[in-house]
Amino acid sequence: MTNRTILRVTGDDRIAFLQGLITNDVTRATSGIIYAALLTPQGKYLADFFVIGQDDALLVDVDSVAAPMLFQRLTMYKLRADVTIAETDLHVSRGTGDAPNGALPDPRHPAMGWRLYGTEIAADNTDWDAIKVANLIPTTGRDLTPDTYILEANFEALNGVDFKKGCFVGQEIVARMKHKTELKKGLRRVVITGDATPGDAIMSGEKPAGTLHTVHGTQGIAYLRFDRIGDMTTQKASLQLAD
Repeated sequence: MTNRTILRVTGDDRIAFLQGLITNDVTRATSGIIYAALLTPQGKYLADFFVIGQDDALLVDVDSVAAPMLFQRLTMYKLRADVTIAETDLHVSRGTGDAPNGALPDPRHPAMGWRLYGTEIAADNTDWDAIKVANLIPTTGRDLTPDTYILEANFEALNGVDFKKGCFVGQEIVARMKHKTELKKGLRRVVITGDATPGDAIMSGEKPAGTLHTVHGTQGIAYLRFDRIGDMTTQKASLQLAD
C-alpha cells in the first residue's frame, strides 16, 4: 500500500509513552499488533493506526494523510521522555489469502486478513471497501472525521479501545459514553435503493437523520441518529438498515 506511512518509535520510554496517549493497551503490541486511536482531550478522533512491536521499537502504521499531524502530536507530547520518532521507508502489504511469513493478522476483524511490513509491496486484488462495508469497519477520512467519537464508530467491536489499560488522552469522555450514557448516534450499515453518493444528507421525513459515508454497490456505511431511523431517504435514494 502506498497510502500508508510507517513511523518508528524508539527509546527506553517508548511503551510507557504511547500507553499514556492512545486508546489501546500498548503492552499487547510488544509481541504482535494492535489497532488504536489518538483522541483530543475532548474525546474526539484525531487519527487511527496500528502499533506493531519489534525488538527495540514500536512501528506506527497510519494513513499518509494523517501522518504529519500524528507525528506533530506525538512530538508535542514527548516532552522529556526517552523517545525518538522517525518516519521509515517501510511499506505495508495486506491480503486475505494465505498469510506470508512474518505477516500479522489484522486485529480489527478476521475478514480483514493480514498485514506485512517490509521494503517491498505485495500485489493484492481484494475488494477492501466491500469487506469494510459488510463488517462495519470505518475508513480514515470517510467514516472517521474530526467530529467522530470512537464508540459511535464501532471501535469497541473492532478491538480498538481498552477500558482496563488506564488513562489515555480523551479517556474520561470515552469512559463516560461507555458506562453512563446510551449511544444515540453512530455508524450503521445500510442498504441503498437508488442513486446515492458519499456525503449525501439522510432525511427521515422532514427531519435530518444523518449522513451517508462509504458507499459500495447497494450498501453503505451511514452515520445516523437512532431516534430518527425510519423512512430514510436522500435526494435520489431510499435507505434501510442492513440485517
